[in-house]
Amino acid sequence: MSTLAPLGLTRTATAVLEARGHTDPIATRAFLDPKLADLTPPHAMVDREAAVDRLAHAVRKGERVVVFGDYDVDGITATAVLASALAALGAPPLTVLASRYDGGYGFSARALERVKARGPALLVTCDCGSSDAPRLAALREASIDAIVIDHHLVPEGGLPVRAFLNPHRPECGFPFKHLASVGLALSVAAGLRAALGAALDLRPLLDLVALGTVADVAPLEGDNRALVRAGLRRIETAPRPGVEALVEAAGLRAGASVGGEDVAFKLAPRINAPGRLGAPDLSLQLLLSTDVSAARGLAAQVEEVTKLRRTVERDVLDQALAEVERTGQGESPAIVVGGEGWNVGVVGIVAARLVDRYQVPAIVIAFEGEEGRGSARGPKGARLYDGLVASKETMLGFGGHQAAAGVHLRRDRLDALREAFAAAHAHLPRAVRGAAPRVDADLDPSDDLSRVVRDLSLFEPTGEGQPYVRLRVADARVVSARIMKAEHLRLVVDHGGRLVDAFGYGLAHLGIGVGDHVDLIGSLRRDAYRGGSAVELRVLHAARRGA
Repeated sequence: MSTLAPLGLTRTATAVLEARGHTDPIATRAFLDPKLADLTPPHAMVDREAAVDRLAHAVRKGERVVVFGDYDVDGITATAVLASALAALGAPPLTVLASRYDGGYGFSARALERVKARGPALLVTCDCGSSDAPRLAALREASIDAIVIDHHLVPEGGLPVRAFLNPHRPECGFPFKHLASVGLALSVAAGLRAALGAALDLRPLLDLVALGTVADVAPLEGDNRALVRAGLRRIETAPRPGVEALVEAAGLRAGASVGGEDVAFKLAPRINAPGRLGAPDLSLQLLLSTDVSAARGLAAQVEEVTKLRRTVERDVLDQALAEVERTGQGESPAIVVGGEGWNVGVVGIVAARLVDRYQVPAIVIAFEGEEGRGSARGPKGARLYDGLVASKETMLGFGGHQAAAGVHLRRDRLDALREAFAAAHAHLPRAVRGAAPRVDADLDPSDDLSRVVRDLSLFEPTGEGQPYVRLRVADARVVSARIMKAEHLRLVVDHGGRLVDAFGYGLAHLGIGVGDHVDLIGSLRRDAYRGGSAVELRVLHAARRGA
């Protein structure tokens, strides 16, 4: 008998837990039911008290405060958290966001000008600032105090600010190092509430924390797991008007189960879309909206931008694929492509698409005249930053980490970068294209499907460090097969005498038909369209037995 039998879970869920190394029932129960009450005490977070004291002074004195955030989901949600808390405490701040097209990432020289123009006594940066010492020094020279809230890698030397919250500072004793900036912003808000003696409920901000943490691919363990679990439940039960409108626009039904996969692939891309094609402010307005009707209008605008972003992305991807073939990089250990007029806001997405297709590191560069800026992405196991270091003589500059990075390049050095980057990754084994995806466990034919879905919901949040659960439906006989919209496959299969509905996006080309015996791999989830206890397998991979 399994050591996890006392938990009363289905055989399928128990098998997934055991495959992931969970064997102790007490520890596993805590994993499946994370509590906000168990969050790490914040007292060891260096400069948290200083940040809270300076913000409390600003609130009491009615000082003008600017909250500045980066243009991605973590930066936008962190800005929304802090702005919402300050507004609730009677001190609504001005908000400013970075822009890819007006200064670029972080607290740039242009961002400095925009902030100074608003005449604040205090600036708080969210999800940036760790590498912006020169601009922060200029801010101090202008007699403007600053607080930095960030979680990126910390360069050597301090910052000329009143407080610098970043768990990666060497002197920071806060033991949980993986909070996203939105989680740090929530901690500051909690400290400010206590300092002011205010009766402020911060739970309504947890939906924002869930969005920013999952979107930033922060490890979903420890404090993050508890925060995101609570935030996902908030999205399902009592989201703010802006998040509710976003959920509706994404095609997720109000009150339906929302998981990490929904955030990563449906909600986060929509929040990011305005900042990819222009200013990100529309997304912040949506998240801060308190009126249901206004929020739906803003969500509709975000949806239109999202559709346009997809069109732009497809166009750049088509050109990038043609460039890969033209330059003969289809079998190269790494890919570097660039094009005039490519949209810099989608090059990261296109690089990720090339990685999916070729299973090698890829750099995609948008050129404007003689210079270009681009993004690097890589498959699991690639060390992008090391590859860029080995290629540094070819570039004007680069930055990032091993999983994602940005580059700055002169056009006449494109071929040199291509050669150097490929040489740096020549040792990396190429993944097998078309290989079956990871499987956690087989779906047990004796389990009630609705109970399996219920049990698997306890694995949420899923994402970084806690992969989405993938099940195999082994040796199932197809009793119904339909092709939908010429490319999708809808099946009903007999699995050990029990019928299972399945849907495979883009899998019609497999030619699977009635009577075939198949192995299916996918995620099991409630079918929101049929409602009730209906369950559907979202198929990622399908193969005929014996084929």
